[in-house]
Amino acid sequence: MLSEFREFIAKGNVMQLAVAVIIGGAFAVIVKSLTDEIIMPVVGAIFGGADFSQYFVLLSVPDGYAGSTTDYAALKEAGAAMIGYGAFATAVINFVILAFIIFLLVRYTNRVIERFEKKGEVTPPEEVAGPTEIELLTEIRDALRK
Repeated sequence: MLSEFREFIAKGNVMQLAVAVIIGGAFAVIVKSLTDEIIMPVVGAIFGGADFSQYFVLLSVPDGYAGSTTDYAALKEAGAAMIGYGAFATAVINFVILAFIIFLLVRYTNRVIERFEKKGEVTPPEEVAGPTEIELLTEIRDALRK
């Protein structure tokens, strides 16, 4: 089972998937920064607040909480029950941006592959023709004679 697992991991597709996941994670950080630092402040300014993630509906305040009921971070840290629709909207925007960029990358990759296939530069690998059965038997016969 260990050798089968090693063969599975060593296949090119699995390694490419691992690289894609790592690059995707790093790219997600860039998209999050783009959303949090550029897009959401603009959206917040349009809707009357600089920090869009501060929009929430407070459902209940925990017992003993003495802080502000308008501070999202403090309420979240205290464990207050609330619906953070601003943070959710930010996450949705992150997803849409990331999905759109991945769509563009896949679309571009498909177009490049189609161009290469039309030019004949990328061809499916041909099966390597091995020796015929008669050639193998002849080699075995000759080896036995020696």
